[in-house]
This record gives sequence, structure tokens and C-alpha cells, in this order.
Amino acid sequence: MTAIQEDLDVRSEAREVQETDVTTGTTIWLTGLPSAGKTTIAYELAGRLRAEGRRVEVLDGDEIREFLSAGLGFSRADRNTNVQRVGFVAELLASHGVTVLVPVIAPYADSREAVRARHEAAGTPYVEVHVATPVEVCSERDVKGLYAKQAAGEISGLTGVDDPYEEPKSPDLRIESQHQTVEDSAAAVHALLTGKGLS
Repeated sequence: MTAIQEDLDVRSEAREVQETDVTTGTTIWLTGLPSAGKTTIAYELAGRLRAEGRRVEVLDGDEIREFLSAGLGFSRADRNTNVQRVGFVAELLASHGVTVLVPVIAPYADSREAVRARHEAAGTPYVEVHVATPVEVCSERDVKGLYAKQAAGEISGLTGVDDPYEEPKSPDLRIESQHQTVEDSAAAVHALLTGKGLS
């Protein structure tokens, strides 16, 4: 065997190891009303996962709206398009070994189901977490002032108030954030991932 053949064999073996050593990623979609606590839980969980050496990305709904879906409004069709765009990016990242946390309202069941179907078709793990904080609690938190603006007539189409939110019928996990700390909520999602062999 020549030195060139040996070098080619070594490169081939290294490539095979690299291709089979890719950790499968996961998409964790946190759905719920505005100010339910989705993003706060996502960043707490992201910190835990990074501490374990995982590659993690948080696809924040506000940032997605600004940079990926800036031209979209809040009609049902536009909300659906936004969710499908986020779902596409999430699956792409997850298929390359990234744990993707998606704290995005995604108010309609058919939109969420389409995202799940995309992941299933690609063989990419997908976990749905319903942050089931009641609208009364969300409106008290009102992190972005949306509920106050809606009450004052400054905006309309607020999810859970004058635009529907279709609760998931069978999410992988349901969190009632009004009854537990952010740390406990993140720990519950982490335990779910561990139980599924995804963490």
C-alpha cells in the first residue's frame, strides 16, 4: 500500500467517524399566551443545556418577527406563515445536532401540527410544551404592555383576548407557570428530555 493510499484510507475513516458522531438535535416548542413565561423558561433551560455541553439556540419570537418575518402581519394566514418559517429553521438546526428552543405563541393547532409533521417526516425529534398560564395571570404580568394596549383600544387581535388561542390537546408537557418557579419549569422540561433520551 502506498503512502497516498494510506492517507486516503485515514481520511475516509475520519469522515465516517465524523458523520456517525453527530449528536441528534431536538426542537422544543414552547407554546402559550403572550406573557405566559415561554421565553423566560426557554433561556433558563438553555443555560442548563449549555452547561452540559449541548449546542443550543433559542429562536425568540420577537427576534423572528423582526428579522425573518418583518413583512408579515397578524392575520391567521400571516401567523401561520410565521410559524412555518420558524418551524423550518428549527428543524434545519435540529437536524444538524442543535437543541432548538422555540418560545413562540403559535396560536393555531393546524400550524403547530404542520411543524410537528415536518419534523417527523425528517426523523427529527420534536417536543411540544404548553406553558398553560391563564390569561388573567398573563394580563397581570403584561411584560410588553400588550394587554394594557388592547384594553385601551390601541391594538386588536391579541391572542387569547380578541383572537383565538387553540390549546394543545395532548402536549408532551403542560406547565402551569403561575404555580412554580422558572427554575422548576425549566427542570420539568429538562426531565422530560432526559426521559426521552434527548438530553
